[in-house]
Amino acid sequence: MSGVRAQQKQKTRQALIEAAFNQLSAEHSFSNLSLREVAREAGIAPTSFYRHFKDMNELGLTLVDEAGLTLRQLMRQARRRIASGGSVIDTSVQTFMEFIETSSNQFRLLLRERSGTSPAFRAAVAREIKHFILELAHYLESETKVDAHHAYMQAEAMVTLVFSSGAEALDQDQQQRAELTARLIWQLRYIAKGAAGYQKNHS
Repeated sequence: MSGVRAQQKQKTRQALIEAAFNQLSAEHSFSNLSLREVAREAGIAPTSFYRHFKDMNELGLTLVDEAGLTLRQLMRQARRRIASGGSVIDTSVQTFMEFIETSSNQFRLLLRERSGTSPAFRAAVAREIKHFILELAHYLESETKVDAHHAYMQAEAMVTLVFSSGAEALDQDQQQRAELTARLIWQLRYIAKGAAGYQKNHS
C-alpha cells in the first residue's frame, strides 16, 4: 500500500512540475506564477501543494534542475547518434534547436533565472550550465585527445555561443532559425578548428 502511495505522490509532484512549465511563456516568467494557479492546473487543492514542495522557490529550483537534466539527456542522445555516424557539430546543434522548439519554456527558465534576482536560482542555473560544459569537455578530451584544461575552455566557448544563439532563436520564425542554425554551425567549426590548430602548434 505504501508503494502505491509513494507512486501517487511522485505522480502528483510531476504534475505540479509540468503545470508550472506549462504556465511559463515569453510574457509569463516564474516570478509571475502563483501557487494557486499551478495547483489548479495540476488538479490538486492549493493546500496539497505543501506535501510536495516547501514553497514556490523549492518548486522553481526543481524546475531548473529538470530543465538542465532534460537538455543534458538530449545532448547525450545526440552523442550516441554521432557515434553511429554523423557530424558532431551539426548533430549537436540540430538537437539543441529541437530542444528550444519543443521545450521553449524550459530554456526560457534557464535564460531568465541565469541573471534573475534570486541568488539561489542564479547558482542553480550556473550549476546546470557547468554540468553541461563539463560533459562536453570530457567528450572533447576523449575524442580529440586535447588536454583537460583546453578541452574545458573550448567547451565553455561553445556552450556560451550556443546559449546566446538559443536566446536569439526563441523568438524567430522557421526561416530565421534555419539561418541562425547554419551560422552557429560555422561559428562552432571555427572554434573547433582554432582549438585543433592551437593543439597542433603547441604539442
